[in-house]
Amino acid sequence: MTSPNDSLQAAGKRSLVDAAIEQLREQLAAGTWPVGTRIPTEHELAERLRVGRNTVREAVRVLVHAGMLVTRQGEGTFVRSSSDPASVLRGVQRSGVRDVLEVRAALETEAARLAALRHTPEDIVRMRAVLAREAEVIAGHPERAGREATVEHDLEFHTAVVEAANNPALTEVYRYFGASVRESMRTAFGDHEMPEVVVATHEALVDAIESGDPDRAEAACRELLNGPIAAVEQLLASIAARK
Repeated sequence: MTSPNDSLQAAGKRSLVDAAIEQLREQLAAGTWPVGTRIPTEHELAERLRVGRNTVREAVRVLVHAGMLVTRQGEGTFVRSSSDPASVLRGVQRSGVRDVLEVRAALETEAARLAALRHTPEDIVRMRAVLAREAEVIAGHPERAGREATVEHDLEFHTAVVEAANNPALTEVYRYFGASVRESMRTAFGDHEMPEVVVATHEALVDAIESGDPDRAEAACRELLNGPIAAVEQLLASIAARK
């Protein structure tokens, strides 16, 4: 009887590494090797894939980098996840501005709560410094105030809030999500029907975090994001009405 491992097909005319990655990814998604278990050795995989050990080594390295596998020194390579995080990111990237803003609200309001409890003095200094730079940009670009000119500063500020929560897992999720956050900001700031960036609401969030009151920090963060979310809802309703 042929085992699931033996169903791995030989790499074809495509790049051997790409073919090996795809076949290993399919086996992981199918649960051939459950999460937490060790995958076959490099030598065994090379035989089943009918490729060289260098090809297998490179394919495994890519999947380790993708977060599907993890290598433990002296023990082997183990399954970390049966799904490819890259496919999740592609799904996020196809989402609309409203979708991204709603996820931002979920992540950032919780981050604000935690930041109120766990922030350091350095976190507060960092957030205020970013806001000072953003205010300078807005003052120097009155015709684009709160729009393209402030995207990077605004993202840096929100990232600083998340990092002030001092939760490494939350920080990594937000960084992974960062590309879509940046794109949503560019889209929103480029639309002149969207509200301007108001530094005062950002300062209110920093004040709330510095106060150490998690409820106040969550409310301030939600207030900051409610404006853009409401504006997007209004824009979408207007577009739907015109159809």
